[in-house]
Amino acid sequence: MMALKLHGLGFSPSTARALTALNEKAVDYELQPVNFATRAHKQEPYLSLNPYGQVPALEDGDFKLFESRAITKYVASKYMETGPDLLRSDNIAEAALVNVWVEVEAQHYTPVIAPLVSELLRKPKLMKMTPDEAVVEELAGQLEKILDVYEERLSKSKYLAGDFYSLADLHHLPYTYCLLQSSKASLITSRPHVKAWWDDISSRPAWVKTAEGMKFWNPSPA
Repeated sequence: MMALKLHGLGFSPSTARALTALNEKAVDYELQPVNFATRAHKQEPYLSLNPYGQVPALEDGDFKLFESRAITKYVASKYMETGPDLLRSDNIAEAALVNVWVEVEAQHYTPVIAPLVSELLRKPKLMKMTPDEAVVEELAGQLEKILDVYEERLSKSKYLAGDFYSLADLHHLPYTYCLLQSSKASLITSRPHVKAWWDDISSRPAWVKTAEGMKFWNPSPA
């Protein structure tokens, strides 16, 4: 059987989201690096995979797919019999709760944490720019309120959708990992239930494997 091809970069949070789903399902895949230096992502043939010129994109034989969350759902559905049931598809109520927290991540969590991570890590590491402290504090304040909701939720269940690991948790891994490499790590570590949840999900072998490619964001040795 031909291996799936995932086009992207290991340190890209969106690519890492898709990689983690593939790793959870122990799928045979190849990571195809996209050369951003030559702007290969904005040219053909890559644009035939993702017309928006972003990573990742998936090839499964003749089938092509883009958007990381669509890729994780595809992988979770196609390889239902392998690894954990990330969709809880055999229980309509549990599946609905997975969908709720998948939406929370996409609509509330990532729209705040992604620009915060960009200020704290992307600007200094990739753009050699100083973070805008006013923007950092504004975003951190917004994330605090969001994480207060998470703290309350996780005081009642081990994982976001219930007492089971799902895509709802998996989707949070890449950007939370990045935040923990920054000066705002305490947003996670100061909340005991959020911290316990993070310690649990980040210790899963699938994420440990994915995180090897995320070390670009780790603080440089002093």
